[in-house]
Order: sequence, then structure tokens, then C-alpha cells
Amino acid sequence: MRSGRQCSRSACGRAAVATLTYVYSDSTAVLGPLAQLAEPHSYDLCGEHAGRLTAPRGWEVVRLTPEFVPSGPTPDDLVALADAVREAGRRRPEAAPEAPQVPPGTEVSRRGHLRVLRGEG
Repeated sequence: MRSGRQCSRSACGRAAVATLTYVYSDSTAVLGPLAQLAEPHSYDLCGEHAGRLTAPRGWEVVRLTPEFVPSGPTPDDLVALADAVREAGRRRPEAAPEAPQVPPGTEVSRRGHLRVLRGEG
């Protein structure tokens, strides 16, 4: 199960392996493993761009792992996939029997001062 996320750098089509987040209050750029979910204020980077990352003058770069490599599916991913396939293959319960026929003009529901009447057809 390969991540469908790509590097955020323009004109780079490689797969993302790291996530960059800025902590403006601390003047820090934090580079860590690829986040589970894409966040609007973080940037996904490929291995090459993650390795060459530099910060503006006065800022610090914190690297949470020394190397960023693409990872394949984990045993948890494979178990989750197998469970999803098993669940999709199970028989669905029978549909509930239809409600008894109500003659037209009969009140079938009420919300506050509003009534729902059974129409014809």
C-alpha cells in the first residue's frame, strides 16, 4: 500500500517520505516521518528534498529521524486489509419487512405543530 501523497515541492513528482512543519513561535522547522494524515499547514517532502532541507537564518531544523526511506505495508496494514475484505464478503442481514399500508390522509408523524400525512400514490 503505497502512499498516494507526493512531494510538496513544485515540479517534483516523487513519493513523499517526510513531513515538514514550522513552529513559528520557536523559529523551528520540524522534519519528521510522513504524517498519517495530510495537514493543511505541513509539507510532505521526498527523500531528496528532506535531506537537503535548510532553514532561514536564525531558525533551527529539528530532524526527528536521520534518514527518511519509503516504507512498505506493515503487518497492521495487511491485517486491516484482510479484515476489510472479510467484512465485505459477509452476508448482509435481510431487509426489514415493509411497514403496514396506511390509508391516504392519515397522520404518520408529528414534529412540534407540524404533521406529516400519508399521501396518495
